[in-house]
Amino acid sequence: MKYAPVRYDDYLKLNQLLSAQERISETKGRAAHDEMLFIIIHQVYELWFKQILFELDSILKTYNQVPVPESSLGQVVRELNRINEIFRILVQQVSVLETMTPFDFLDFRDDLYPASGFQSLQFRLLETKLGLNSNKRVQFAGSSYINHLPADQRAVIEQEMKLPSLKESLESWLERTPFVSEGTFDFWNQYFACVKNMIEGDMELVQKNPRLSEEEKKVSIGRLEMSLKQFEMLSGDQDYKKLQDSGFFEMSRKAILSALFILIYRDEPILHKPFEVIDALQDLDESMTQWRSRHALMAHRMIGTRIGTGGSSGGDYLQKAAGQHKIFTDFFNLSTFLIPRSQIPKLPDSLKKKMGFV
Repeated sequence: MKYAPVRYDDYLKLNQLLSAQERISETKGRAAHDEMLFIIIHQVYELWFKQILFELDSILKTYNQVPVPESSLGQVVRELNRINEIFRILVQQVSVLETMTPFDFLDFRDDLYPASGFQSLQFRLLETKLGLNSNKRVQFAGSSYINHLPADQRAVIEQEMKLPSLKESLESWLERTPFVSEGTFDFWNQYFACVKNMIEGDMELVQKNPRLSEEEKKVSIGRLEMSLKQFEMLSGDQDYKKLQDSGFFEMSRKAILSALFILIYRDEPILHKPFEVIDALQDLDESMTQWRSRHALMAHRMIGTRIGTGGSSGGDYLQKAAGQHKIFTDFFNLSTFLIPRSQIPKLPDSLKKKMGFV
């Protein structure tokens, strides 16, 4: 053989890995059976977090290029899909942990103070790299979570915060989307004209509907007018700023219109992969929310309304985080502005040719 033979246990460092489960309860002379499960579940979480960060760093390396190579998008989609599959496993792992009853947990819970999953540096890095808005974070004991980290971990997070997050890099990439305005074709102007015609047509149908009372007509037309006003808020930077101030959108108007363009014309060959990237990021946000929600329910089941071992409000803190710690809500909110395929403006033939396979 050209190289020395590799042993399975040496390659996987099994001696170190399988000797890293030390039960605190056992060292105190009152071994708690379920503490072994508790340790292994959380070690496996951290291993999966390491793999997620590995995939995410590869995605960031791609998206930090200007321009982003089109040939790299297939790999980005595969890496995002891998992360999503891992998160599905993380959700399922909660079921394994729940084979431990709250009474079993009490056998060693007091030994864990003040350790907490809140202190997972890898998960905080994951949130930061993805681009979780600091304004959305639930405060921990009345202040930012970063104030509760050890100095060395705080330095790691602060260094990461200086780098572009995936959401920031993605925003820049979307802003560079071609085709949105080319020659005589201006996507938003033509799209909004179709929206206006569609809504005005609906208003006319409501007015002519003999089965509706005058009050019902008034209510229906009021809703249609409100819908039209929502679309109008995308028409200029000043109105769009109101959507940003309200927290409805975080990305720039240019990026949002490009994302809308991609969602609507996703069947055009050149937009296949950009659409899959956006779709996978929505899956990721959904998967992370499911994991946080499942974790919150499990915490409530295990400790009721007690304070968490790390000093947080336990299940209550986790449930609030599940509701607020969302990253790519812009893409979810874009569904507000979708219209039926039959109503969307037709692309010029010259533009379709550029977006297809020639």
